Amino acid sequence: MSLFEDSRYRWRETYFVLFDRSNRPSLQSFERMMETIPGRFELTNPQQDAEGLIESATILSPGDFAALDVSFIGGEEVVEQTTKIVDEVKPADADEKKKLARLASATGRLDVMHFERISGDTDSDEPDEMFDPSALLILLDHLIELTDGVAFDPQAGVLV
Repeated sequence: MSLFEDSRYRWRETYFVLFDRSNRPSLQSFERMMETIPGRFELTNPQQDAEGLIESATILSPGDFAALDVSFIGGEEVVEQTTKIVDEVKPADADEKKKLARLASATGRLDVMHFERISGDTDSDEPDEMFDPSALLILLDHLIELTDGVAFDPQAGVLV
């Protein structure tokens, strides 16, 4: 079940981790990666395809009042998107130029949807004071390493 369907969570943002599809992690390697992050995350609802590769997972981070849905996307949609990103992003430094070069060959993507656990008045637009965005950043760092990928913030149009 997606966290979009859970009234206890409110979507905040989505980041992408783009990579060469041959680096798509198995569910087993994804689970091992999650175990290297001590005591922070709870992995729930992990899904794999017929070849044992990650399809999706939900990750709870209770101490951060946050959760993340991760799902794999591949194919032409990713190729079109990476072409557009490479054309539009103007690298600020040599590190970003290297990221863009790697991004140009991306054929796989992990969507990382970040949710805030809400409490009390669910109609309020005010963010929960306990919400900590570091869960997203920590997971992105690990996913980049696992996939040899590049993270992208589509809302801001910047490489992470």
